[in-house]
Amino acid sequence: MLLEEQRYIHEDLERLEQGIADRLRDEPKQIHERLNRDHEVSQLLDQIQHQSRELLPLYEDKTGVRSKEILQIGSGDPFEEFYKQVASIKEHHSRYPNEQAENSENWYRPRKQGDDQPFLVESMFSGEEAYGRFFDLHASHESYLNLPNVKRLPYMQYLEVFDNFQPGYGGVKRADKLTDQYFKYLGELMEYLESFIRRTRPLENLEKVFGGWDKEFDLAWEKDEIEGWRKEKPAVKGSATDRTLSSADAVWCEACEKEFKNENVYKNHLTGRKHIKATEVLAAIHGDSANGTANGTATPLAHRLKERAVAVREYRIKKLASAMKTERDDTRVNVERRQGMTERERQQELENLYNTTFRRQAKEAEEDEDDGGDDKIYNPLKLPLAWDGKPIPFWLYRLHGLGQEFPCEICGNFVYRGRRAFDKHFNETNHITNLKRLGITNTHLFRDITSIEEAVRLWNKIQGDSRKTNVDEGSIVQMEDAEGNVMPEKVYLDLQKQGLL
Repeated sequence: MLLEEQRYIHEDLERLEQGIADRLRDEPKQIHERLNRDHEVSQLLDQIQHQSRELLPLYEDKTGVRSKEILQIGSGDPFEEFYKQVASIKEHHSRYPNEQAENSENWYRPRKQGDDQPFLVESMFSGEEAYGRFFDLHASHESYLNLPNVKRLPYMQYLEVFDNFQPGYGGVKRADKLTDQYFKYLGELMEYLESFIRRTRPLENLEKVFGGWDKEFDLAWEKDEIEGWRKEKPAVKGSATDRTLSSADAVWCEACEKEFKNENVYKNHLTGRKHIKATEVLAAIHGDSANGTANGTATPLAHRLKERAVAVREYRIKKLASAMKTERDDTRVNVERRQGMTERERQQELENLYNTTFRRQAKEAEEDEDDGGDDKIYNPLKLPLAWDGKPIPFWLYRLHGLGQEFPCEICGNFVYRGRRAFDKHFNETNHITNLKRLGITNTHLFRDITSIEEAVRLWNKIQGDSRKTNVDEGSIVQMEDAEGNVMPEKVYLDLQKQGLL
């Protein structure tokens, strides 16, 4: 029934609006989370437009089916129509008894923390782009270096001048711009920049912005105000004399648009390959102009249209680069920073970038579990409790060696967990007091001794050794030799045995 289809579409539109409101309620902290939210909102907005396009023809009712259904419900017996619909529903389920009913409430709900569903932006950006923070113009730079007659610029300098199409900066001469290779290079560069701005700004009306740029270009092209693409005036012989040369002997080459110091250098230049090619291009342009003058305006118009196709791409690239000036400056800073890093540091930075998301999700999921958990602490490994009353991490338990037990008999058979706590307790008041109770005064000699028997035996040995070394000075016998030298008795007897007295 059309009325049921209308009701279903309206219900789906309300769910889509609620899904957008749920996503815009909180502002994400990370750039990839914000981009992912914006892309999800953009998809929901597209779905709203699609459903609205389907709903509009139902209200227009060009076939008159909706009016017939309303008339049938209003004029006939309502219960009869109701039971007909019930019968049709039962018939449908009897044909498909195993059909699963979907919960439409979960279609547009935002993802929860800890879900395995990946972000939409994870596959949109390369590692160099860092979720839309930087440009990745390496492919365009390689295409630029392959163009004929271009200045060989490094990537860092290319980022500064890729939107400057004047000769000597990021562009080539006007005659060389009409080649297929240059046209293809502009197309690839413009396509990348448009893709980048679409990926980083999904909620902006970019089609309206692009349309405004096209109107500006059309207006400037009609007024002949596009820089570098103004209409060329027909060349006149001897026009080189009208130019301002650096010296009186200097000679100007009209084909190559270049000045030479004297006539000899100019004559040697005439046999060069670049001059011959530039002369052929200039002759072809002048020949086309002459033919166009004789046969109408077909050939000059075609040449001008080709120039317009190149100019519109250059104009679009300039506008895109100016619209993303922040990303461009950040890219230059990032490239300069990465050039001073080693390969290992680059790999580590890339891994940290990818792992930040997963660590943050795991942390938030753990916090949610802690907030919603019961008061009972699950501790099957019997790990020590931290200051917050929860078990410490197992890696910290292994790091401090808390699985090792060190009993101390002197401290009343108290068991210390971990070598650090065991070494620390020898300087504590409890251990020192128990040693003094055993009659031991010099406690610093009894480190790593935990048995009472060993401590008492060591103390008795120390006491015995000290008694042997402590000799009464009054009991020492002194002897005097014939010359009157006084010495201990042991020394005197030793000298006497040696016959030195």
